[in-house]
Amino acid sequence: MRSGFVGIAGRPNAGKSTLINALVGEKVAIVSEKSQTTRSEIRGILSREDGQIIFTDTPGIHKPLDRLGVRMNKEVYSVIQDVDILYLVVDASVPFAKGDAFVLEHISNLKKPVFLILNKVDRLSKKKVIALLEEWAKRYPFAEYFPLSAKFHLKLEDLIKTTLNYLPEGGYLYPCDLISDNALDFRLAEMIREKILRKTEDEVPHACAVYIENREVKKNACYIQATILVDRPSQKPILIGKEGSMLKKIGSLAREDMEILLGKRVFLELFVRVEEEWRSKDARISQMGYAGANRDE
Repeated sequence: MRSGFVGIAGRPNAGKSTLINALVGEKVAIVSEKSQTTRSEIRGILSREDGQIIFTDTPGIHKPLDRLGVRMNKEVYSVIQDVDILYLVVDASVPFAKGDAFVLEHISNLKKPVFLILNKVDRLSKKKVIALLEEWAKRYPFAEYFPLSAKFHLKLEDLIKTTLNYLPEGGYLYPCDLISDNALDFRLAEMIREKILRKTEDEVPHACAVYIENREVKKNACYIQATILVDRPSQKPILIGKEGSMLKKIGSLAREDMEILLGKRVFLELFVRVEEEWRSKDARISQMGYAGANRDE
């Protein structure tokens, strides 16, 4: 039996969160088409008879514009150093650019196996995929190359088996029934933020954060109060919508996911509050569970 840790890194929107969800077989990371969807280290745990892999999804590596961005990058670099294997996830459907070079620069001195995960190959011809693999092979000495589609679960079993072969021998590091060690309130808050990312325009998503104010569990139901934080007064009415329509829509969609996770009926109450420049305040960033402050001890 083998067990160990695998880091998942890459540019924003490469499909890292979709990949970890597909590998674990359950939704542990929120997904959207907007950049910076993942703001903190997200762990997904795959337990099998032949071993256990702890996958760690990370924020997209980028040039930061605020304190939140700085801390997100710092967390990625910390994860990269601590894992046994690194997956570098690349969106095969977009051309190599400065962002890719920026990522390669930050993994250039790693003394551990790095797998190239060429994601979204379902959008390309076989000839184009082969050409891309040859191009990437010239940029970095990858230990393994995996062209796949996380969205359609293509070639995932091959990836898992190869990964286990690289991990050290050892027993289970986590209980076999555990899928993620992220704190429950953080996972619930992320479900709300995912719906905001999907339903609102570009002005709002990067400016918002969500935290659970109160969670009360009763026999057959869970009562949750959550606050959505924005950093400009103009963003508040966008989130609320006409006669509260947007907030109701976000709450309804989030509640569906929460009920699946908790296995009981959920009553969700949402509030919107303005706090200017919260993304530059370390205490606030930590309170939201970003940059690593999101685990159950």
